[in-house]
Amino acid sequence: MTEEKIRVLVAKPGLDGHDRGAKLVARILRDAGMEVIYTGLRQTPEMIAEAALQEDVDVVGLSILSGAHLDLFPAIVEKLKEKGLEAIVVAGGIIPEEDIPLLKQMGVHAIFGPGTSSREIVDFVRSAVAQRRARHP
Repeated sequence: MTEEKIRVLVAKPGLDGHDRGAKLVARILRDAGMEVIYTGLRQTPEMIAEAALQEDVDVVGLSILSGAHLDLFPAIVEKLKEKGLEAIVVAGGIIPEEDIPLLKQMGVHAIFGPGTSSREIVDFVRSAVAQRRARHP
């Protein structure tokens, strides 16, 4: 029996027009054997949640550099819940340290800032998905 591939949606919410980091993380996850869907720039919370639903993803990765994370991330988590999705939500980009505890309370499982190693991201995603699949086979 082969293990089911991890499916990850990488999204750029809001008006942020820089996606180099998001594309790099998408490539890292793909090279680690995961199926990766990249939504492109300027996605609304509704568009991200709908794509996550349509693609049946395990993980939603959000990349932000604009500073709108406290507005956009909770809205995305809420839209995912409205659609009945239990995806693991992770985020990366420029997010102040003092905002991380609040974002985690709001439903973001992990935050990866500049300088995070590829291995750390891949290991977290694999571990989180394995734990979720063990709880919900």
